[in-house]
Amino acid sequence: MNQHDRDHAIQLLQNAVTRSKRKQVPFTSDFLRSTEETRPPLARLIHGGRGGAVRLKLYLTITMMATRPPHDIQNPPSPRLWARTFGLTDPAAPRRIRSNLQWLHNHRLIELTRRLGGIPQITLLDAAGGGGPYGRPGIPYVSLPLDLWNQGWILTLSSTALALLMVIRDVQQMHDLARYANRQQHDSYHLSWDTWTRASKELVKHELLQLTRIPQGEDFDYQRMRNLYRIDLERLKSPPAW
Repeated sequence: MNQHDRDHAIQLLQNAVTRSKRKQVPFTSDFLRSTEETRPPLARLIHGGRGGAVRLKLYLTITMMATRPPHDIQNPPSPRLWARTFGLTDPAAPRRIRSNLQWLHNHRLIELTRRLGGIPQITLLDAAGGGGPYGRPGIPYVSLPLDLWNQGWILTLSSTALALLMVIRDVQQMHDLARYANRQQHDSYHLSWDTWTRASKELVKHELLQLTRIPQGEDFDYQRMRNLYRIDLERLKSPPAW
């Protein structure tokens, strides 16, 4: 992505944020984690076959834009404009957008309402993937700051890094500030250890994640080292190093 395309994409994202009149973008815990064997929507979004890199960013942005009941976007961007919004300039980008919108529809996260001669209307559905109407999350929920869009972070971070940022925010809110995720918590998000490791390295590289190794166990016992995670939200207020 060259500088011109990046600047244009950020301007489009900032315009969308301004129109939304939001202060933050909340997500229910059911979107992130599951106590069952089935994957929660967040894990399905990034592991649901080809297109995960675009699919999560598209869904997060739709959620940011669809602010008021019935939480729809009656005049959504065209696939070409969606592509420009995410800095996608290859000729196949609009087709990828259409494919991912259809994926979100098929997995009951959004509803596409066809209109004669027009772009389908987008209606946000239940974030847990049940197909019911969307409802504002109750407590506890995970919120994403608008800096993610305003500063262009959503263009820079991979889908796995975005997913882990949300997961660690969820862990932090359950345990205050810095915390490690135990095995049960880790498994509830259905993200592989490889995904967790790669995404952690990416967030650390961008100075969004503070990662500390701490020992567990008493003196003279075998000590296991655990990773202590903390997301630095202040870093999101400044643009990434492109």
